[in-house]
Amino acid sequence: MACDSLGLDKAVYELLKEPQRVIELSIPVKMDDGTVKVFKGYRSVHNDAIGPGKGGVRFHPAVNLDEVKALSVWMTFKCCVTGIPYGGAKGGITVDPQTLSKAELERLSRGYIDGLHKYLGEKIDVPAPDVNTNGQIMAWMVDEYIKLTGKNEIGVITGKPVEWGGSKGRNEATGFGVAVIAREFAKKHGIDLKGAKVAIQGFGNVGSFTVKNVQEHGAKIVAVAEWTPNYGTYAIYNKDGLDFADLYDYFYKKGNRNFLEYPKGELISLDDFWKLDVDILIPAAMENAITEEVAEKINAKMICEAANGPITPDADEALERRGIPVSPDILTNSGGVTVSYFEWVQNLYGYYWTESDVVEKQEIAMIDAFKDIWKIKEEHDVTMRKAAYMHSVKKVAEVMKLRGWY
Repeated sequence: MACDSLGLDKAVYELLKEPQRVIELSIPVKMDDGTVKVFKGYRSVHNDAIGPGKGGVRFHPAVNLDEVKALSVWMTFKCCVTGIPYGGAKGGITVDPQTLSKAELERLSRGYIDGLHKYLGEKIDVPAPDVNTNGQIMAWMVDEYIKLTGKNEIGVITGKPVEWGGSKGRNEATGFGVAVIAREFAKKHGIDLKGAKVAIQGFGNVGSFTVKNVQEHGAKIVAVAEWTPNYGTYAIYNKDGLDFADLYDYFYKKGNRNFLEYPKGELISLDDFWKLDVDILIPAAMENAITEEVAEKINAKMICEAANGPITPDADEALERRGIPVSPDILTNSGGVTVSYFEWVQNLYGYYWTESDVVEKQEIAMIDAFKDIWKIKEEHDVTMRKAAYMHSVKKVAEVMKLRGWY
């Protein structure tokens, strides 16, 4: 659709419709009981016209080849949004990491790199954390890469602990960026984020730090939705507002990992969560959370996608018909990959910035991206999602043409 709207050569679509490289791995892991279990791993590089592949690695039971390929496409266009010199990539392993011991998790992480290291590099493909992965897992992966290649290139993976090449501000980067875009998007629709009522789905890394940063902008967080294996989906609601510090302390520091007995909020169903009368709804969990059926129930004035692909195509059409504007994922959650780029730059130079430097640079990059995409939206009278893809596709197409790919 973006290619057609821009009047681009058909070759652009042909070059972008499939990943350039997809790798499927069988990863044998010796378990603590002495048995050997084989896990499936994947890595997809969609397009490296602008720069090396960039994208996270997720550990989740639902990881499969099609998901990884689709997410790598998203990453190509997300990287273009803020103008960072990367192409799109994504990876994952089909596993529930909660069923593994720490030693098993380390062996699995290293096994993934064993199978992939020939196709990774600071100028080739640069993984990062994603669902159920973190700085410790990235550290194991970098260590394994160095052992196998003999190259002390810590910039091969981003999202590392600050103590070993990680960037200050990286942990909160996605949530901080969501708050920046929510503020700018709300402003364009006559809503002041200060005092706005906000509901957020998910309290993982992205969701929790979205709560923190949206609250710091003066918004009132009235509901947070979560999922737990034994209970399923639910939400906590407080019309007077929920507090990030208290939520974080209860969920993470006290180790509850759910809000089922949280004393400062009323337990409501996910169905009731979607129906809440709020100014801004922020889905920050998994993809396809908002179906067409859910879209018909939503009462929010606008939606900001913090997760990757949380709204299905049919739901997107329903929301457009109902006049509920959406700030798309490739813009809204691009703060994480932007600060991953900052980490990579710092690794290459061996010179590290203060957290205030990182935050300032990220905010400037995201506001500039928002302005560029809003301008396209206004000029072409399209949705923000279509404007974002037009913005990114045009950039990739221009570089591919300069390189003689078509």
